[in-house]
Amino acid sequence: MPKRILQGVVVSDKNDKTVVVRVDRRFTHPLLNKVVRRSKRYQAHDESNQHKVGDQVRIEECPPMSKMKRWTVISEGSTT
Repeated sequence: MPKRILQGVVVSDKNDKTVVVRVDRRFTHPLLNKVVRRSKRYQAHDESNQHKVGDQVRIEECPPMSKMKRWTVISEGSTT
């Protein structure tokens, strides 16, 4: 089974080797037929502490590293 890859924005880099990434998604509400935006925060492993707040990054599923970390940063995302 392939690993999921998500793209989001770093919202916190205060922890050592960890960044918090906000991933936004847009979908059509089934009843209202309006486009709704929802976001979720993921804690991701950043081995070299190179990503800062505001960076676009891509994260990939991985085996659990701690209680909350199940994702790892794989690369910088596009800035568009």
